[in-house]
Amino acid sequence: MPITLTLTKGVLPAGQEAEAISKITESFLRHHGLGGNTVMTPNVTAHVVFVEKGHSFAGGKPVDGAWVETRTPSFALADHEVQTAFFGEATQILHDLSGGTLSKDRIWSNGVHAVDGTWNMDGIAMSNNALGEAISAG
Repeated sequence: MPITLTLTKGVLPAGQEAEAISKITESFLRHHGLGGNTVMTPNVTAHVVFVEKGHSFAGGKPVDGAWVETRTPSFALADHEVQTAFFGEATQILHDLSGGTLSKDRIWSNGVHAVDGTWNMDGIAMSNNALGEAISAG
C-alpha cells in the first residue's frame, strides 16, 4: 500500500524524510490494528518526491509544503475515525520533524482507493477478500 510523501525541498531538515516515512508507516499500520503484521508490514511501501522551491503551489501561488497520499484497497482508511487519526498524526509528524517551521496549514493529505481486484502482492492481483485473508494470516 504505497504512501507518497511529496516535499518542497527544504521543508524538512536534510535526512529527515526517512524518519518521516518510518513514523508515517508505523502510524498507518497501528491505526489499522496491523502493527507487526508479517504480511502487511512489508507491503506498506513508500517513496519521497522532492519538488524544487517555486515548483509547488497552493491557490495558484508558489508555496513550500508537504503532501501525503495513500493508495489502498477500499477497506483501508474506510472509517472516518481512522482517517482523522492517521492523517492528523501524519500531519503532526511532519510538523514536528520540521522543528515546527512547516505549519500544519501547509501539509495536505488524501487517500485514493484501488479498484477491487487490482491490488498486487507477490505478483498476484488480489481481490479485497483474498487480500483480507492474506493479512489475517500474518
